[in-house]
Formats: sequence, structure tokens, C-alpha cells
Amino acid sequence: MIGGGPAGLRAAEVAATAGLQVTLYDGKPSVGRKFLVAGKGGLNLTHGEAFERFVGRYSGPGQPAEIWQSLIADFDPAALRAWAAELGVETFQATSGRVYPRALKAAPLLRRWIERLRGLGVRFEMNHRWTSLVPGTPYQLGFANGAFATADAVIFALGGGSWSKTGSDGGWTGVFEKLGIAHHPLAPANCGWEHAWPPAVLANAEGQPLKNIHVSAGGHTAIGELMLTRYGLEGGAIYQLGAALRAMPEPAIAIDFKPTFTHAQLVAKMQSVRRDFLVAARDRWKLSPPAHAILSRQVWADADSLAREVKHCLIPLARPRPIDEAISSAGGICWSETDASLMLKKLPGVFVAGEMIDWEAPTGGYLMQGCFATATRAAGSAIEWLGVTGAG
Repeated sequence: MIGGGPAGLRAAEVAATAGLQVTLYDGKPSVGRKFLVAGKGGLNLTHGEAFERFVGRYSGPGQPAEIWQSLIADFDPAALRAWAAELGVETFQATSGRVYPRALKAAPLLRRWIERLRGLGVRFEMNHRWTSLVPGTPYQLGFANGAFATADAVIFALGGGSWSKTGSDGGWTGVFEKLGIAHHPLAPANCGWEHAWPPAVLANAEGQPLKNIHVSAGGHTAIGELMLTRYGLEGGAIYQLGAALRAMPEPAIAIDFKPTFTHAQLVAKMQSVRRDFLVAARDRWKLSPPAHAILSRQVWADADSLAREVKHCLIPLARPRPIDEAISSAGGICWSETDASLMLKKLPGVFVAGEMIDWEAPTGGYLMQGCFATATRAAGSAIEWLGVTGAG
């Protein structure tokens, strides 16, 4: 097992529970570092929405049809919550549908998880940064500290390229290239985007949320919130549109500040106004301070044009924030390199899980669920493969 994040830990657990001898290698001094970072926001484990909507949250180029229906069905949100309960961690579903540990902390769950893994006989080899793989029977693994190991089957769960301080720095891509395994370049996902705000807008709106808005890009619409920052925009609404924005030659979003009102309804509320249209709109349309600040970038001569801007405020974007700031990453090993078991077609007995594979999903519990589901599939497949090959 290579990688000590959520996917690696879950794969080790499944394999060890089946009676396999499991050694987990990680380049850092301890495991679960990304798990702990995710826990700073309350550790959003999964989401309680309907299955069909849930599985539709996952995307990726060349993704096999209905792959996520299959993966999530094998280990669904109910199974993840039951798993947490087995570790003595109660979960609850918030009004948003997001599922959290009752204590809103990651450390207690991680400690109990590691205790379980040790009890199952999992060996932990820390400060072992993986650097090479020599195909054969068994596989030979090399590490940066000069250590070597052999394994009858290998599961890689090395993460994407975000939060490199936790160990997921994407350094594995070069080694896999040498092995002939194709991947798409890692790119920031679930991240902010840059826009040069005028100083006056920042002075009045920096750090304030835009709520109850619809945001569109590339034919897709997201419902959520945005936060104005010194460099541009952050928030769930723009996170959901990451893939669409990356595909646009000139990325931009259109904000509907008042999605519950039509253009005509907004104009009707301003019938008696003859001047200072934006001042009047702030009260009559109940514009939030950050929306008012954005609309203040120009002078409005009539209610009609202001209403059109409120319904479709176009904001060009320069670029996403650096990948190391992103919550997750897109890109990774191409789906065409794996079979349905998540085994690499060119390397029988080698499996991949988690963010290493080219998929992405919005925040809200989908990322963690995706890591658990792919790890469960990869480990289950490794168990089956070892049984078929007769390896130890």
C-alpha cells in the first residue's frame, strides 16, 4: 500500500480485514495528514442527497459510463456512516445535506482508525517516499531513503496535487510516465479564481459573501455562495464550475444576483425612480453590500439596464488559484489505463485509488466518499486478484 491518506488507509483496512499481510508506506512521518487538514472545516464525510443526484456529481474525461453508480453502490454514504459508527464516531446530517462527525473533528476518528489498522496487523512504514516500481513476480518497490520492498500486489493511493504539505504533491506522475501509464496533467479544482477588482469594490466588499445567487459558466449553472477576495472569488458556486471554466478559452462567470425575480419584475419595482437608480435598487431589490459594490463599477442611466446587469453580471476571470491552494485537483491517471477493478491494464496486480485517478467532484462530502469508494473497489479487486493468482 503506497500512500497514507484516506484512500490508502481505507484500502489497507479492506485488505487486512480479508486476512492479507499489508504494509502501508508513506513519505511523511505520519499518516492521515490530508484527512486532518480536511477536518479543520468540520470533516465533511459524505452527503445525504438522493443516489442518482449524488453519483452525477463526479466527472472526468473518458470516464466509463455508470462507473460511479457502480463504485458508490459498493460503498455508499450509508456504508460510510456505518463505518464511522463502528469506530465509535457518531455522525449527523446537516440541513445542507452534508454529513459530519458529531464532534466536528477529524483527529478522534483518525486515532481510532489507526488503532483498528494496527489491530488488523497493518505495518506502517513512514518516511518512505516511493520512487520506483520494477514489474515482475513479485513487484519490487524502491524508496527515496534507499529502502526496497517486494509485494505480490500493490495499491497506489498517492493523491492529486493539492495541499502538497500533506504529501500529495503529484510527484508520482513522473514515475508512472516512465512505466508507460498515461495521465492528464494535474490541475487545481475546487479553488478560487482570479479577477482584478477595482480598489473601491474591495474596500466595500472584500471578505463578504454573496448569498442566494445563481452562477453560470459554459452552459452550466451552480447555486451557492461566493466570497469576494483580494485576488478574485472563492466559494462553493465557483468550485462547482471549475471544469467548465477550465474548458473556456476566456473563462468568465455570469452572476444572477436575484434569481427569484425576473427582469420585468425588477423593473416594475423601480417604476417611480428617475435617478440614482443603484441607490434605489439597494433598498427596493434588497441588494447585498457586495452585490451593490460590484454594480457600483459604473453609473446606471435607467432601471432596465441595471436590472439586466443584476440578472446577468458577467465577470471575466484570469486564471484559477495555484494548485497548492486548491481543495482538490483534477487530472490524474487516465480511465483508459484501468479496468473496472481499478487495476492498471499494463501492470497486472497494480491498482490505483483516490485522487490519483482522473476524476473530480465538488465539495460537500463527495471527495471523501469518492476516495473511500475507489479504495474499497481497489482493495476488493486486489483480494480477488491475489486469490486467482495464488499469490500470498
